[in-house]
Amino acid sequence: MQDPTTNPVAAANRRLTKRLLLVTVAMFGFGFAMVPLYEVLCEVTGLNGRTGSQAAVLEPGMAVDESRTVTVEFVASLNSGAPWEFAPQVTRMTVHPGQFYQMNYHAQNLTGQTLAGQAVPSVAPGPAARHFQKIECFCFTRQVFQPGEGRDMPVIFRLDPDLAPDVRTVTLSYTFFKLDDAGG
Repeated sequence: MQDPTTNPVAAANRRLTKRLLLVTVAMFGFGFAMVPLYEVLCEVTGLNGRTGSQAAVLEPGMAVDESRTVTVEFVASLNSGAPWEFAPQVTRMTVHPGQFYQMNYHAQNLTGQTLAGQAVPSVAPGPAARHFQKIECFCFTRQVFQPGEGRDMPVIFRLDPDLAPDVRTVTLSYTFFKLDDAGG
């Protein structure tokens, strides 16, 4: 019988096993790194219609383009099995770029227990996301609802006048997610 430490086939198998384990660990690590890398990419480029998670700054003398109108559509969705109602109070609005507008989404807890949720915004078309500015939005913070509680949640926004002239419709969509922690 041949010694396994000198057997070239056994040595090749050990090297291959080590390489495969290294590749597996690297792939696992890359999978974890993809989420933060994707978040940074979306934040920088406006890709995937992500809007900022902080309020826009109001500057004196911001220009309003009275000669142009853009239709803003409002959409609401829930993650699967979410125990609430969630909908925009209006589904579309015609706006002048540069002017601030307010609209509300309504949410209601349909359970007998306290729930916490968070809304995640998205804007389509994607390049319009960097021109969609919010100074107030319920999406900036987690929302805690008492049993059966419903409330109107405001969004105050404007479209930057630098929005491409060929964009005539912008869609603001929120997905409302149930958070595991209901503590407020």
